[in-house]
Amino acid sequence: MTHQVHAFEPPERFVAGTVGPPGERTFFLQARGGGRLVSVALEKVQVSLLAEKLEELLTEAQRRFGVQLPEAPTAAGDNDPLDTPVDEEFRVGTLGLAFDVDSATVVIEAIAAGETEVEVALGDADDEEDEEPDEPDDDLDRLRVRLTPEETRAFIERARRVVNAGRPPCPLCGQPLDPAGHLCPRHNGYHR
Repeated sequence: MTHQVHAFEPPERFVAGTVGPPGERTFFLQARGGGRLVSVALEKVQVSLLAEKLEELLTEAQRRFGVQLPEAPTAAGDNDPLDTPVDEEFRVGTLGLAFDVDSATVVIEAIAAGETEVEVALGDADDEEDEEPDEPDDDLDRLRVRLTPEETRAFIERARRVVNAGRPPCPLCGQPLDPAGHLCPRHNGYHR
């Protein structure tokens, strides 16, 4: 089976966004450029971790390679909704990050979730030691985006706004509060 690599180096627009009301949102990464539009679905925690790890990557690039980093944007950046139609190309299983020193750009790669098959091996347990660690399958679809440090900062700020725009957390247990009520484990299941 062939795989597709959707490369945007650089994209006209690369954002994290959602579709649906709070509590039922589907999170997407969306890249646009060259007359193409690619949207890939992922989990809220993946968006949050992506923003966090991108911030760490920029800090490390500045420390190790002396890359000049822009200040965090003070004005609200791209607040536009996702471009339509939002058609899911694939669901993200793995996210990869790299910093290209030669071009001083950040490379983000979203790799499709693969079908995991459990193989039962018959034989000695010693045979398992020779196996290589699991690597993302080369036969999986990918979205690859190359961003400048300024574009990366703008992506981080928007991703954080998108993640924080959901349901507020319960002050007692931290679980999201539903508009219809919340069964808080700290109140032994009574509505809050």
